[in-house]
Amino acid sequence: MNVVIEWYQQNKRTLPWRSSTPWGVVVSEFMLQQTPVHRVLPRWHRWMELWPTPADLASAPLSDALREWGRLGYPRRAKRLHESAQIIVRNFNGVVPEEIDQLRKLPGIGEYTAAAISAFAFGNSELVLDINIRRLYTRCWLGKSAPTNAPNNSERELARSLIPENDDGTWAAATMELGALICKARNPLCEECPLMNQCLWREIGYPENELNKKRVQWQGSDRQCRGAIMQALREKPAVTEAELMKIWSSRSQYEKALASLLDDGLIQKKGKRFSLAN
Repeated sequence: MNVVIEWYQQNKRTLPWRSSTPWGVVVSEFMLQQTPVHRVLPRWHRWMELWPTPADLASAPLSDALREWGRLGYPRRAKRLHESAQIIVRNFNGVVPEEIDQLRKLPGIGEYTAAAISAFAFGNSELVLDINIRRLYTRCWLGKSAPTNAPNNSERELARSLIPENDDGTWAAATMELGALICKARNPLCEECPLMNQCLWREIGYPENELNKKRVQWQGSDRQCRGAIMQALREKPAVTEAELMKIWSSRSQYEKALASLLDDGLIQKKGKRFSLAN
């Protein structure tokens, strides 16, 4: 698929982790999980200034990592990244491992993230299937508007068959960029797509999937409540429960969120005060 690679070389964004260290790629992949690039960029720069190596993050308190995670959401990612840094230091002499099996053993690194790190940090040819790549494949080769919730074996086989020979990870980067910038979930720029004349979805008239995914509402959600508690604890070193209770109107939802944050090891209670976990 030379047209995709050529398009990528001419149109790719200048993203800092693309010219960073393997550790910089690891940090970016944790942050980019369910979070758009524009929100990640300032946080990534800040983290790399503070902790440019796994050893730097491993030696920092967890509370610092949770505080610097800011409003990226899903703060368990910060905790798992902190734990991964400690394992990299302890088991791999502070060097990010290259092997997929070794990467999969790190907290917070599943099939996709391990493949992405291997491809983008080490230039290996890997089967990388993020939502942007899957949407591109689903539209162009399957003629459907959106992918299923998770890839199945036939989708994996198709994706694997499309990877060019002697690939150095560029294919994953190129298809991800094409999906993010052109084959967007809403308002795709089909007339600018290098695969325009090969796209089955376009050929059959852009049919919509029968089942539309329901979007999870943020306003008033458990996630928003958890985020409000975490933000309050980022702003002050310790907060009383009476102070925390003022930030959320629903007592039952607040108590549920507080208990889940304690269970996740993201916050701690000492006496009558709460703080970020150390």
